[in-house]
Amino acid sequence: MLCSAKYLAKPMKREPAQQLQDQAMDDLRFIRSAMANASQFTAVPGRGSIGVGITAVAAALLANSLDADLARLATWVTEAILALAIGGVFLVQKARRAGVDITAGPGRKFMLAALPSFGAALLITIALYRLGDTTLVPAVWILLYGTAVIAAGAFSVRPVPIMGCAFLVAGALTLFLPSELHNLMLGASFGGLHIVFGYVIARHHGG
Repeated sequence: MLCSAKYLAKPMKREPAQQLQDQAMDDLRFIRSAMANASQFTAVPGRGSIGVGITAVAAALLANSLDADLARLATWVTEAILALAIGGVFLVQKARRAGVDITAGPGRKFMLAALPSFGAALLITIALYRLGDTTLVPAVWILLYGTAVIAAGAFSVRPVPIMGCAFLVAGALTLFLPSELHNLMLGASFGGLHIVFGYVIARHHGG
């Protein structure tokens, strides 16, 4: 009888231990999730930003040689598509090197934070084009790009939101400058600011 009681008592001793183990695993999963959500998205590509800046300077020089507003707009639309491609490729490469998942945690938040401003810029550009007056397009692009970078930068390294603020200042200035200087401001912001901050990110935040 005593032996039977011993064997019957064993499962009773395992139950609390199993519960403690399950609780510990739940706590560990919660801690990992909290750390992932609190961490920064460090895969912003500094070298990619420099590449975008160089192509933007080239676009500014090309657009400056054109007389028609529509031709200038087409040049910058082409540059925007090229910039997205360059930035995307460098971002994916840096994320892979760092072992960062861009579809989850801070990476996902970084992407989603930028999308509304990009969407707004696209819609406003289409509306202004349909109205036949694209004068404000450069200011709109610079301002909304700045808001996108600030929003996304809340989940990234410090130079990113600072760059966004610089774009906001440049966009605000562009609103009140003569239209003849708008192309210059596009080159100075999308070209100059990307090169300067891209260098800072590449030097201090892993390329």
